[in-house]
Amino acid sequence: MARATDVRPVVRLKSTAGTGYTYVTRKNRRNDPDRLVLRKYDPIVRRHVDFREDR
Repeated sequence: MARATDVRPVVRLKSTAGTGYTYVTRKNRRNDPDRLVLRKYDPIVRRHVDFREDR
């Protein structure tokens, strides 16, 4: 359907700590055309780390 070219696609954020923990969120392609990086909590290492968009 039209989900592949949606303005707000669903993206997976993968932990940079190497734990494999992921978050799922949406992003606006018009405002953030490059890969998204958010600082979120990783419960496996029990601290906040950067989560990068995984495609």
